[in-house]
Amino acid sequence: QGAEAEESGSDLLLQLGSCRAAGWAACRRQAGWVRSCPVIRFPALRRLSLSLLPEITDASLVAVARGCQSLEQLSMSHCGKLTDKGFLEAASSLRRLQHLVISGCSQLTRQTLMAISRECRQLKSLDVSMCHGISMADIELFQAQLPLQTCVQSRFVGGADLSFTL
Repeated sequence: QGAEAEESGSDLLLQLGSCRAAGWAACRRQAGWVRSCPVIRFPALRRLSLSLLPEITDASLVAVARGCQSLEQLSMSHCGKLTDKGFLEAASSLRRLQHLVISGCSQLTRQTLMAISRECRQLKSLDVSMCHGISMADIELFQAQLPLQTCVQSRFVGGADLSFTL
């Protein structure tokens, strides 16, 4: 039955090729597709939410980034398996990204912010709330490197409860 769920998840993805927005948090039973699909291609996809899917890994992030290079909004909050390694590899494929939510991704650090600031120059908003590996100094450095950055949500980072708007 697990193979059927993965197969139907892959079929669903194939049918959504021209989709512009998608959210998968309600599809927990079929979350295996993100891990098991070697190629994910949605060239027109602009908004994607993979929040609250604990199955999301660095390999999932890289596959999504490479296959969805038109993404402008990406939400991956509480994806606890994501690490800096995934963002270091995926960031160069996310150059159109304007809004990123990675709140509650506890393994992410300053390295993720540096990769994002280097590659995602169109980014306007970032939510790193509850990312305990990211400090306020890291956020300040990040903001200084992105001219279009207008908002960083950083609740409970370094013991602070702050939102910055430039």
